Amino acid sequence: MLRLAWHDAGTYDVKTNTGGPNGSIRNEEEFLHGSNNGLKIALDFCEEVKAKYPKITYADLYQLAGVVAVEVTGGPTIDFVPGRKDSLVSPKEGRLPNANKGVSHLRDVFYRMGLNEKDIVALSGGHTLGRAHPERSGFEGPWTKEPLKFDNSYFLELLKGETEGLLKLPTDKALLEDPEFCHYVELYAKDEDAFFKDYAESHKKLSELGFTPKSSGSKTEVTSSTILAQSAVGVAVAAAVVILSYFYEAHRRTK
Repeated sequence: MLRLAWHDAGTYDVKTNTGGPNGSIRNEEEFLHGSNNGLKIALDFCEEVKAKYPKITYADLYQLAGVVAVEVTGGPTIDFVPGRKDSLVSPKEGRLPNANKGVSHLRDVFYRMGLNEKDIVALSGGHTLGRAHPERSGFEGPWTKEPLKFDNSYFLELLKGETEGLLKLPTDKALLEDPEFCHYVELYAKDEDAFFKDYAESHKKLSELGFTPKSSGSKTEVTSSTILAQSAVGVAVAAAVVILSYFYEAHRRTK
C-alpha cells in the first residue's frame, strides 16, 4: 500500500506540473511499467474499497492507503487532506527512482518532484516496511529484521554495514556516500522521534505534489472527509490482509 501511494505520487514533474498523485497508476499502461511490478495486488485491494465507496477518487484512495499503511504498522500519523482529482493520462516510463543508481540520480529524481535532501532521506526510511521480490524488482529480501514495523531501524541497519539476509540497494548505500544525506541518516538512527516528525512532513509533501487542497469548511471537502474516514477502515482491513499474506508466505518458505 505504501509503495502504491509513493509510485502514484512520485511521477510528478514540478516544471511541467504533470504526473503526481492523480490515480493514473491504475491505468494499464502505467501499472505495467517495470518499476510498478507487483502493484496490481495493491490496486486490486483498493478496488474493493472503491466499490463500497464509489465517491472516493482513486487519487485520494491510494494516498489514504499509504497513510493508513504507515499508521497501522506503528509509524507517525500523517495529516491527510482529500480532494485530489483522477487522471487518465499517464506519464512516460522512467520518472521513478532506479534502485541500481546512486547519489546524482536520487537528486535528479527528487529535485524534479520539487523535494529536497531531507525529503529524500526521510522517505527512504519508509523502506523499514516491506521486502523486495526478485520477480518484481530483481532484488530479494527485507531491509530490516521486522519488515512490518515502522521504526527507524532502516537507518540503524544502514550504519551497521552489510548484514546477512538484509537488503541494501545501491540507492540505499548512496545515502552514506553523500555528506548531506549521511547527516540525516545519522540523525534518524539516533533519534526516532526526529525521523517520525520529518517522515510525516515529507510524506505529506509527496502525497500533495501538484495538489492544492481546498479551503477548509467547503461542503465538498466535508463530504469527502466523511467518506474517506469510513473507507479508512476498509483500507486498514486490506493492509491487514497484506500482513497476513506476508506471514503466510514466510511460514510457507520455512517448511
